[in-house]
Amino acid sequence: MIRLLVVEDSALMRKLLGTVFAAEGDFEVGFARDGVEALGMIAAFRPDVVTLDIHMPQMDGLTCLDRIMVEHPCPVVMVSSLTAEGAEETLTALDMGAVDFIAKPGGAISLNIEDLAPRLVEKVRIAATIRLRRSLRLAERIRLAAAPRPGTAVVAPPPRRVPTPVSTGLVLVGSSTGGPPALDALLSVLPADFPWPIVIAQHMPGSFTGPLARRLDRLCALTVSEVTAPVALAPGHVYVAKGDADVLITRRAGRLTVMAAPASREHLWHPSVDRLVRSALQHAPATSLTGILMTGMGNDGAVAMTALQGAGGRTIAEAEETAIVWGMPGELVRLGGAGQVLPLERIAAGLLELAA
Repeated sequence: MIRLLVVEDSALMRKLLGTVFAAEGDFEVGFARDGVEALGMIAAFRPDVVTLDIHMPQMDGLTCLDRIMVEHPCPVVMVSSLTAEGAEETLTALDMGAVDFIAKPGGAISLNIEDLAPRLVEKVRIAATIRLRRSLRLAERIRLAAAPRPGTAVVAPPPRRVPTPVSTGLVLVGSSTGGPPALDALLSVLPADFPWPIVIAQHMPGSFTGPLARRLDRLCALTVSEVTAPVALAPGHVYVAKGDADVLITRRAGRLTVMAAPASREHLWHPSVDRLVRSALQHAPATSLTGILMTGMGNDGAVAMTALQGAGGRTIAEAEETAIVWGMPGELVRLGGAGQVLPLERIAAGLLELAA
């Protein structure tokens, strides 16, 4: 049995979620109305997973999450709204240690629970398998390790520069569950003058990827933006695919360009990593491409990156020891398409070696 604690201030939502998990047959479900009650229950109930609403009376979800991570670490799936504010709070929660999130559907919850239920059950089942200690706040640990020791000179990062066209290299990154803090850990180590553009397909709703791009832009020396219109690729820039859509590499006026495209029905996850990589192979030599597949459930990107490596490109899979979910990178390894298998804290260094 999977022991699940549902922390939710809405009595209707508690009832609906209780019905959803009771129907599965292998969940033992406890309920808390707010963060204070949840903290009082966790030690005795000892849940395998917690679903945690963000907006609650007495103690909000972020405060409760921080206490859980310190006092009783266990996998937490946040339940968030699709608003811009909800996206910012969810990204903060992921950085604090939550392993995943589910976005509440708009409108009447009771009318949309059937759409929400399958994805929520899948996410909770995956969360129950996660060994939290390997990935908890890894981005913070990487930045701490990279910080100068006391007594050493602090060198200011190079200023952001005016971009110039580049065609010698392109980095394609795919991630899903656990991706936002992993992207933070990867990008925050790269210098502002990194010579290749980076395009990211992170599985997320459309209202979340803009806040994600802005958050990453604040945290790293590179210039990070969401892809909302066709733009020529430039060094020192990171392009985050818009959620609920796909992102493609093409050529315009002889220059490599990134653009958003409607989500393809042929692909299960969006933005699709497979579609991103295959579009790049159509418009750039494989030898100029580097694919990085990081934490995430499923297998998106594994087949396309295996084809990339077979055509002469370079690929890096995140190692199981740091991936929150070793689905996508694990499938790349299983297919024999991983040129390197690196723990998250080594991926940026590996990328810098390739660029050199």
